[in-house]
Amino acid sequence: MPAEPSLRMTARETIALLTGAAGLTEHRPPPRTLPPDGPLGWAGYDAARERAAERTGEDESVVYGTGVVGDRECVLLSFEFGFLGGSLGQLTGDRLEAAYGLALTRRLPLVALVATGGSRMQEGMVALTQLQRVAAASTRLRAAGLAQIAVVRDPTTGGGWATVGAGADVVLALPGAQVGFAGSRVRPPDADPYAYSAEGQFAAGQVDAVVPGAELPGTVALWLRALGAGGVGEEPRSAAPLPRARPSSASGLPASGREAVERARSSQRPRAEAYLADYFTVRLPLHGDRCGSTDPGLLTGFGLRADGQPVAYVAQCGTATRPAGYRAAARTIRLADRLGVPVLTLVDTPGAANDAEAERAGAGAAIADTFAAIAAARVPVTTLVIGEGGSGGALALAAPGNTHVTADSYFSVIAPELAAAILKRPPEETGATADQLRLRPQDLVELGIARSIVS
Repeated sequence: MPAEPSLRMTARETIALLTGAAGLTEHRPPPRTLPPDGPLGWAGYDAARERAAERTGEDESVVYGTGVVGDRECVLLSFEFGFLGGSLGQLTGDRLEAAYGLALTRRLPLVALVATGGSRMQEGMVALTQLQRVAAASTRLRAAGLAQIAVVRDPTTGGGWATVGAGADVVLALPGAQVGFAGSRVRPPDADPYAYSAEGQFAAGQVDAVVPGAELPGTVALWLRALGAGGVGEEPRSAAPLPRARPSSASGLPASGREAVERARSSQRPRAEAYLADYFTVRLPLHGDRCGSTDPGLLTGFGLRADGQPVAYVAQCGTATRPAGYRAAARTIRLADRLGVPVLTLVDTPGAANDAEAERAGAGAAIADTFAAIAAARVPVTTLVIGEGGSGGALALAAPGNTHVTADSYFSVIAPELAAAILKRPPEETGATADQLRLRPQDLVELGIARSIVS
């Protein structure tokens, strides 16, 4: 069994880990001559650069070019932390901008292997403004519908994390890596170090996966396949195929509204995990809302079907969906739309979380943003209601005109118990209220809410 790669691999070692013997076809931007000791005339800066070059064999903190990971060509850029802490200066900005430009010209995804301490002090504000160049170059790539994957190594801090790293579509991290905007020497002395780790950032929903180095080549290769669809100006893929209905303990269609609700709430019916496991051969989760929260009751990501077709998925797991879940859903739908990947949503929730914490976390705005993401999507969105369809919290993930239902589902403007309470009816009239709401699968098809009942 091969040894686990070192956390502090060089820039070229990290590239070689992904590309193997094929290596990198290196590119360089047009040369630029800096004034003695850089733009600030910082005494000793040239000598420090020379020592860094002798120590690392590199003449800047970034190496970039084209390579093949798995079976996909991409642009790779890799930071050399041994060269002045992988810091960003004017010449680094030239290379980063050129790397993004190369991806744009060749219409290739970009994989950034990041290890940096931030902006280079010896170049002052000139160094800091390189972040604006990187952000602009990344935005151009995003507008062209090309994917960006970041692998954050140890350490990834400062402006490099806040642009190349956290600004990517998918963020993977090596175990134990220091990851955060504040480096170890500038954060508060009593700060919890876990918050600045790969694992802490994953827990906070800022990183999609913590991937051991030995698994990195295969994981990045799968992500390149899953994200490698057509971009802006290209024909979108066909709609995601409908999942098959999973076996249930019940049979036939519910005879009453009460039975429909009971079947949808039954612990015996299949849940999202069963549907996703049957639908995909490979699943690559996206994790978190990028605002510091996660919702374990909502699964998002990209998957590959047996025929190799990539599909993005958003799946509710039968719990009340929290604001972080809706934000993660909107993020996934927008990414899929930009990359031309069809979307599958699985609806199964009693409704949106309505506790005080959910309100403080922006439940209304998060739900509104999910509605907007589906409404604006240019790629086809396919929805299957597999359980409870509780009010707007469920409808936010339903595709207008392309929603289907299973025999174990219902969809309602409000739960029948709540409807009876609002109408001041006694509890024993809940069943009759459920019938009046016409929430059964067959009712939904007849009303034109659902296109079909999946069997």
